[in-house]
Amino acid sequence: MSETKTFHLPDLGEGLPDATIVEWFVKPGDVATLDEPLVSMETAKAVVEVPSPFSGKVVKQHGKAGDVIETGAALIDIELDPNLPQRADAESTGHHHGPPKPAKAKVDAENAAEISDAPATAEDERADSGTVVGAMEAGDRVHAEQASSVGGVKAVPAVRALARKLGVDLGRVRPSGADGVVTLKDVKAAAESGTARIGTSPAPARTSPEQSTPHAAAAPSRSAGERTALSASGKPMRTTPPTQTASGQPEQLKGVRRNMARVMAAAHAQVVPTTLCDDADIHAWAPGNDITVRLIRALVRACQAVPALNAWFDGENLTRTLHPQVDIGIAVDTDDGLFVPALRNADVLDANGIRQAINRLRDQVSNRSIPAEELKGYTISLSNFGIFAGRYATPIVVPPTVAIVAAGKGRHQMTPVMGGFESHKVIPLSLTFDHRAATGGEAARFLRAMLDDLALPN
Repeated sequence: MSETKTFHLPDLGEGLPDATIVEWFVKPGDVATLDEPLVSMETAKAVVEVPSPFSGKVVKQHGKAGDVIETGAALIDIELDPNLPQRADAESTGHHHGPPKPAKAKVDAENAAEISDAPATAEDERADSGTVVGAMEAGDRVHAEQASSVGGVKAVPAVRALARKLGVDLGRVRPSGADGVVTLKDVKAAAESGTARIGTSPAPARTSPEQSTPHAAAAPSRSAGERTALSASGKPMRTTPPTQTASGQPEQLKGVRRNMARVMAAAHAQVVPTTLCDDADIHAWAPGNDITVRLIRALVRACQAVPALNAWFDGENLTRTLHPQVDIGIAVDTDDGLFVPALRNADVLDANGIRQAINRLRDQVSNRSIPAEELKGYTISLSNFGIFAGRYATPIVVPPTVAIVAAGKGRHQMTPVMGGFESHKVIPLSLTFDHRAATGGEAARFLRAMLDDLALPN
């Protein structure tokens, strides 16, 4: 009698406790082959294709499109076919496929959001902290992306994301990496030559020794053309698209918004926030000043003047880390939710370098090609909500950072000067800081340093 195995949803490299089914590539009765994509799942960052760890007939799917599946929960049942290639039980796939592990506590499960491509360990469970909206990894561990084989093509997630962005069919790219792994250089070269464009005549399918058997040929793989545009794009579904009308019915948060809700709740529970507000007078500015660039420069100079706010704080062990470099988390609002990519080494960039870096980060967030490591590890945050509306705010400090600055909508106000009054343009600033890690005096001096720099003509 054939053995039936249950495939549990693995950690998809995002560290999140669940993912949403976007599209099934197989249905009950179909034959799935080893490493063939089974389903696309929406995480907080992208749509991820999940390959099959077994070969055999699909018996049951544990969810339909739109359902939220917890990491470690049953995803699909497959009746193994002994005549098709199977992965040895001891062979690592880079993911954990077993049933869910017992949670240490409910709060740990809800706050777990570390972005990692490595299997979960006891230390990982203790130090989970990296998220798409700003919580950062507290430890000093480094996680390497593992090349996964999907559709016969070996490539790491970053390479697959670049291929989607450039419209390159990975199945037609000649690999140059070790063990036949497609590299970023290979994808860029294929994009420049135009030899592997999606939609052009396909190259002969790659086959492995196991797949060359008659039994393997009986299970044809599903091409990208057979999938929906949503799945093929590699971008997640919007929780509430701009065209969707309000139904008045509860809807489940998914993807980025789901993760944002968890992280904000954790931040509210862990931080002792205090907010200071003031107006930056920019009347002296010369024409051509870039507001965001000037805000970042002022933030950098304030961090250098008062390092206490350019820091991480560990409330459990009561330790504080002051950082010599200034890595700024830039809040980016999207239809799908909030992203906070890191602008690295802002203290050594000139105005042009800052603008280029900001544009690059926004583009990567928009097309979901931003690497996971760029969404964590920053030392302080900036939110420029004033481009929309609003004067002052109480922005959220996400641990382990100590402070966040928010800039409101600029306005003109009457300012007393020698001999009368003048109309000056001002930018409202709000500084929220964790009062456990910094004093009110330090925060006030930090804000003063920003105001002084913003008052300069250039």
